[in-house]
Amino acid sequence: MSAQPLELDTSNIKATLLNGEELKLAASVLYQSYHDDPLFMQIFRADTSEYDARLRAAIREELNTFWQANQPIVGIFSGEQLLGVACVTGPDSGVGANRLWHWRLKMLLTAGFVSTKQLLAKEQKIHAAMPAERYHMLAFIAVLPKYQHLGLGHYLIHAVDSLVDRDAASAGIGVFVTLPKYLSFFNDDSYTTVAELEFGSVSGSLMFRPRQG
Repeated sequence: MSAQPLELDTSNIKATLLNGEELKLAASVLYQSYHDDPLFMQIFRADTSEYDARLRAAIREELNTFWQANQPIVGIFSGEQLLGVACVTGPDSGVGANRLWHWRLKMLLTAGFVSTKQLLAKEQKIHAAMPAERYHMLAFIAVLPKYQHLGLGHYLIHAVDSLVDRDAASAGIGVFVTLPKYLSFFNDDSYTTVAELEFGSVSGSLMFRPRQG
């Protein structure tokens, strides 16, 4: 028996920047959405019993780092319910290939040495392949699985676009896509593929959307 599609009152949808008290809600959305992502499954070793704990710890530390660095965490709400999240880093964020030392320490203690090393290597490889020196990066974008395919992802990405397009210091925004089914979603928003990258057994497309003046 197939599940009935959910209906959503789109007149009640709003996009807003999250506050510190909403980070736990954001972590839950990201965990549910990225649990089966091939790259995270490889980095945090989905074949072990510690996978869930490592993934939760990594997401928690990522969100804390974005928050401490004053980077925008965009949420999509229906009333008081958080349905989707997007995390963006700016050109001068200090978040990226050159990670803050306290993030490295916390990740080593929670996710482990190998996972932390692989995450840093991933970001360095992505940065080297970017077509610009100063840019935003879409670190996460997620909609709760049961609310996907209702147009919320487009609503969320347009909120991100508005942030990037207002920043004259940025050349645009990049995203690394590991699942081919999401390529058309980003293509529809003027992203184009600039490089194909491999991380161990996982490959993906590095996509870039120039800032719209």
